Amino acid sequence: MEQSHYYRLAKALNNPDNPGIPVKVTIEQLSELLCCTPRNVKFILRKLEDQELIAWKPGRGRGHLSSLTFFRSTDDMVEENFRDLLSKGKIKEAIELIRMSAAGDLLRDRLMTELTRHMGFRSDPASSSGKDVLRMMRGRVLERLDPAFVFTAFEAYIIGQVCSTLVIYNVAEDRFSPGLSHTWEHNADYTVWTFYLRKGVRFHHDGLLTAKDVKYTLERLLQLDSPSLWQFRELKEVRTAGDYTVSFYLEKPNRFFLHTAACLYMSILPHDVGRSEIPVGTGPFRVSEMNEDVLVLTAFDNYYGIRPLLDRVEIWFFLEHAGSERRYEVAGEESPVQELMSWNQYNSSIDYPASGCRYIMINFGREGVHHRIEVRQALRHLYDREAVIRELGGSRYKPADSLLPEISRERDIPEGSLQTAKELLMQAEYAGEPVTFAYTTKKEEMEEAEWLLARARSIGLNLVLMPLSNRDSRTVMADADLLLAEEVLEDDWEWGMLNFYKNDRNYLGQMLDPAGKKALNQALENVFQLTTHERFNRIREAESLVRDNLWMLYTCHLNKKAKLSDSLLGRHTGSFGFLDISRLWVKNTGAKET
Repeated sequence: MEQSHYYRLAKALNNPDNPGIPVKVTIEQLSELLCCTPRNVKFILRKLEDQELIAWKPGRGRGHLSSLTFFRSTDDMVEENFRDLLSKGKIKEAIELIRMSAAGDLLRDRLMTELTRHMGFRSDPASSSGKDVLRMMRGRVLERLDPAFVFTAFEAYIIGQVCSTLVIYNVAEDRFSPGLSHTWEHNADYTVWTFYLRKGVRFHHDGLLTAKDVKYTLERLLQLDSPSLWQFRELKEVRTAGDYTVSFYLEKPNRFFLHTAACLYMSILPHDVGRSEIPVGTGPFRVSEMNEDVLVLTAFDNYYGIRPLLDRVEIWFFLEHAGSERRYEVAGEESPVQELMSWNQYNSSIDYPASGCRYIMINFGREGVHHRIEVRQALRHLYDREAVIRELGGSRYKPADSLLPEISRERDIPEGSLQTAKELLMQAEYAGEPVTFAYTTKKEEMEEAEWLLARARSIGLNLVLMPLSNRDSRTVMADADLLLAEEVLEDDWEWGMLNFYKNDRNYLGQMLDPAGKKALNQALENVFQLTTHERFNRIREAESLVRDNLWMLYTCHLNKKAKLSDSLLGRHTGSFGFLDISRLWVKNTGAKET
């Protein structure tokens, strides 16, 4: 507490880096700075003097100012306090100190480097067996962790570690494997799907999984009006037969239902927990702590599968630590860091070209010149996909003309022409009307927005940038003509593409006009009744509608990167390009033999 008072006084009195030089002040000034009474000010000053941080010489007589001398620079104080907090495992307080201190940019960078070093693997010496802990940082806030409303890739990834589904899509073999159900079957016309549950599966609150929980999960999606309901519109009822058999009855044949049973929206939740901010599942990790600062996952000893080798995963949210690369760092506590690895160097890395792409969505819910096809054609030329990759680089690795890189590779993607874009604006009788371009304040999106702005100015397009701290859909719908966004598909890319084109709660569903929605729905009508090959052709037809009408502009496919230490083993890339933490383990080469 005294140190915080020291920071506040040193910063306010313009003497943060020049200790030893007396400053003339009055008790009244200090009282105002510290937001306390003059009596409490004197108490605080005595405490600081006892710690040999300051010298205080009160003024004698009317008109004589007091003298305050600082003995330590604030940078030294901050760094010492920061290291003390880290040594005690007080990560939250250390992060708060970086945020709130008067540290300059150089010190903040130094503290951030040290904080990053403190992330990674830790072995808890308090336990005879040792608890293996992995700490990570995220440069963004945590969104809602509810399977009914999962939206972003990171939250979907976490839910996949906490919850389980009836079946699992195996991307390597392109087939479905048993999950919470050990087997399943359907009737001859695919209108009834029955799943037989494993016995003895426990939830994180120690309850046993039964068919009642499966039925409750589906009913909960309906009650909460989940965005997932596009795939349940033909569901008539769910029936249970005893504790371990559950059947789904459908109005029409559905060859796609295993995809639905494997999707994250169908993560099975216990019927007896009720509404909770913290998800309770049957997955390899359980949520033991969740707030705006940290998400803590601990291994679930009663997991029905193979228990994780890591005991605890801490994910710290620190907006000032925004970056495009994921870092999985390893360190030991008992041996010097350098014996394991250099913290400024990573011995290996993973490149993960993700399915999906970045795109520009056109908001037909707002009136404006972007309704004119010539203006959208001009925007297509303005955003030159080859040029943005050549000039900006980063995670952009391939021009996109589809959500799937495989389809983009098949297509001839022409280069954009600024001259053609200018001519198209003239054909549209464009008269300088503003076109609002919304984007989040991620590094690459900000680069892209500035790049597009410069090109727009060169052809006379009045592009107005609209940075977003978060993508609140109401703000975007009301104020943005264009939105720069990104879609990363699940391992089950077929489900991911159908969710993108059929989900009326995402940006495409919200921003299309009624005629566009009708055309898209017609293209995908009765798609669940089709074979895999027929479904794929329908998906391509829907994507062609979006592409040819310029309802959205595909921009670039993205290459997700992860930097790793060679001490981190069991590396298996899971959904959305994140490492599967349930399979990670650390080879502690610094351990001493006994």
